[in-house]
Amino acid sequence: MKKFKVGILGATGMVGQNYVRLLENHPWFQVVYVAASTNSAGVTYEEAVKGRWHMNTPIPEKVRNLIVEDVANIEKASKKCDFVFSAFEISDKNLVKEIEEKYAAAHMPVVSNASANRKTDDVPMLIPEINSDHLKMIKIQQKNHGWSKGFIAVKPNCSLQSYLTPIYALNKAGYPVKKIIITTLQAVSGAGYPGVPSLDMIDNVVPFIGGEEEKTEEEPLKILGSIVNNKFVNNKDLTVSATCTRVPVTNSHLATVNILFKDKKPTKEEIIKIWRNFKSVPQDLKLPFAPINPIIYREEENRPQPAKDRDTDKGMAVTIGRLRPCKIFDYKFVALSHNTVRGAAGGGILNAELLVKEGYIK
Repeated sequence: MKKFKVGILGATGMVGQNYVRLLENHPWFQVVYVAASTNSAGVTYEEAVKGRWHMNTPIPEKVRNLIVEDVANIEKASKKCDFVFSAFEISDKNLVKEIEEKYAAAHMPVVSNASANRKTDDVPMLIPEINSDHLKMIKIQQKNHGWSKGFIAVKPNCSLQSYLTPIYALNKAGYPVKKIIITTLQAVSGAGYPGVPSLDMIDNVVPFIGGEEEKTEEEPLKILGSIVNNKFVNNKDLTVSATCTRVPVTNSHLATVNILFKDKKPTKEEIIKIWRNFKSVPQDLKLPFAPINPIIYREEENRPQPAKDRDTDKGMAVTIGRLRPCKIFDYKFVALSHNTVRGAAGGGILNAELLVKEGYIK
């Protein structure tokens, strides 16, 4: 197939760099355009990230000499790109929201990692294994704004990725979860670069990450919700209580999870079987970035571990272990996902693949 020409907004940041790295040999997408703030614009990509390229592989040759454009130059992007990935994050969320809407108005689909539009009423927030049916909101969004080809679709916060798909698998199997208590142990890469000062992290754990607990508690309700009368309605049967911490690990978010079922309680063996057999739309469609097995259960009592499990299946699988009875709720387990791959750029790429396959990006 002819490759789609894609742009990356916020291409010089950590998530943007991961997009550049992960898309180097993608069978469907080719990076032809990179954009960032005015401070980085006007030089080659190699110059723009000089001294702060944090990937473990060299800058791809096809991107190295691309001139970094101003993210506000939407007209220029529209002439070169079929769609854009948005990794543009600044403190002014309203400005990010406005910029993404301007790209959509210029007939470009926006596949976003940014948080600005996650709560927007007509913007689907996607984990393709869970709520691919939410794509139908795109037609409603386009009608609301008068957009013909453009739209915005977002992925959720990285803190959700390790535990929400396993919860959905249980719900789908007929064992709905009513309450969750979760503690996340989140990698420093999630804070971007320069991120958390080294003296705060060495020999330390920081028991607070601004905004993370609210996102962890609220975003699952939209993802597990439904569309009623052309609007998203949050899941009202689930309550999540979260504590989010920063730990001295480079990549991957670990979570300890306690769950209480709504009514029926499966056996431990049934839960593990449900997780191991779980497959969904990305696997059925054989999307390039989809993990073969979205949920992997490890029997070892000391797994999952960030260094050993984060890169499983392109860094796109969720790894779970230590499922056992809970004396307060029903069960507890440990879950892990790669925060900058599944939780960021890789998750965005999978969303774009789904949008292509379902005919929303043409």
